[in-house]
Amino acid sequence: MNTALERVQAVNNWLNSRIVGQKAFTQRLMMALLVGGHLLVEGAPGLAKTRAIKELSRGIKGDFHRIQFTPDLLPSDVTGTEVYRPEDGTFEFKQGPIFHNLILADEVNRAPAKVQSALLEGMAEKQVTQGRETYQLPELFLVMATQNPIEQEGTYPLPEAQLDRFLMHINVGYPEVEQEIDILRINRNDLLQNEEPPSVILEQSEIFDIRRQLSELYITESLEQYIVSLVVFTRTKLENVEYGASPRATIALDQAARANAWLDSRDFVSPDDIQTVLHDVLRHRIILSYTAEAKGYTPQNAVDDTLNAIPVP
Repeated sequence: MNTALERVQAVNNWLNSRIVGQKAFTQRLMMALLVGGHLLVEGAPGLAKTRAIKELSRGIKGDFHRIQFTPDLLPSDVTGTEVYRPEDGTFEFKQGPIFHNLILADEVNRAPAKVQSALLEGMAEKQVTQGRETYQLPELFLVMATQNPIEQEGTYPLPEAQLDRFLMHINVGYPEVEQEIDILRINRNDLLQNEEPPSVILEQSEIFDIRRQLSELYITESLEQYIVSLVVFTRTKLENVEYGASPRATIALDQAARANAWLDSRDFVSPDDIQTVLHDVLRHRIILSYTAEAKGYTPQNAVDDTLNAIPVP
């Protein structure tokens, strides 16, 4: 087996021992790390969303910072600000919390659009512009933004352009009863300071090497056409959709499918890899018509219809 894969699987197994009942979520988080994408995670409070990315930071050689998005947050609270130095009459840029490897944008829809957009340049270009100067973010940079689906009063929905910047949109559900018992025991051990340390810690250089391996995985021309056909169908053939997925979705679907294949110990992409990640890649990129929403038609239904309409090569 690939040595890099063994090390990643060791980190992933450790992560699942710390985050019980959320294997699909933790796998998507690992996939985003390996391809250099960003995640939008939606779920009720208390489902270990914050804990997941915090624990992941323990499994890699990278730093973590949490930003709590609130209505009074300012863009400079995210990116940083210039501070006046009276001793020499100059301004010095003080980096904000975005200058870390792993960023948790907690309840990102609680802050106004101006603050949300402060993340946009960093997510897209891995840089922050302050005045005439541009500052590079760390090469290893991942944003995981969370949304609470329960309380929508006083929130600011993310604009479509920013939603498209996320590799995947993950829905996190409640664990099973047996799993919740395990959660109790893990929390009790943590309180006794018996936290299990990661058995393997990934170097950043290893992650960058894995990204090169992913780009070299074999994919047939017919599967490339399958990916494009799925994305194009969402914007040309679905009657209930106002706007479908952009070409960025095509790239994201290819990246996520490659990561799924690599984590499954294969050096080629299969149709199952594409279908496994399809809903998570497309659901936040489909804008429904008002008529469709009134009928209870959802983006999940739109992706289902797309999947059923395009034949598998």
